[in-house]
Amino acid sequence: MTRFLCTLALGVALLAQPAQAQDDDGIVRVEAAGDVTTTMDGLEGAVRGAGATVFDRVDHAAGAEAAGMALPPAQLLVFGNPKLGTPAMQDAPLAGLFLPMRVLVYRDGDGQVWLAYQDPAAMLGALDGIAPGAGYVDKMTGALRKLTAKAAGT
Repeated sequence: MTRFLCTLALGVALLAQPAQAQDDDGIVRVEAAGDVTTTMDGLEGAVRGAGATVFDRVDHAAGAEAAGMALPPAQLLVFGNPKLGTPAMQDAPLAGLFLPMRVLVYRDGDGQVWLAYQDPAAMLGALDGIAPGAGYVDKMTGALRKLTAKAAGT
């Protein structure tokens, strides 16, 4: 009976987590419950609450509209934490091409809202100087997972 209850509790916990998938391209997608703006507001709040710096919030749909074109809602948050990014750039200056971190919140053709980001191990792992299993890569991965999961449930 105890084993059954533990299995049931694990199943409920897994169902409570937002759907998350990583493609072969290293892009992680997290299914969101809210619309693009609400989800992005939640992400920005989570990032600020974690003590990271928000550098920019880009509204791609507004940019398209200003150019006389249409685009479904899509916003990009650019943020970082120098305590994590600086060691990566010390090991491989080209890490600056990928940092600060970026998360895209967008609505797909079916109306589903997603948070998407590039897996830090995938984007930094190919650079000379970034050791496999580097602690800062694991911390970046964990932070992105937590921040996007929090935003996905808003």
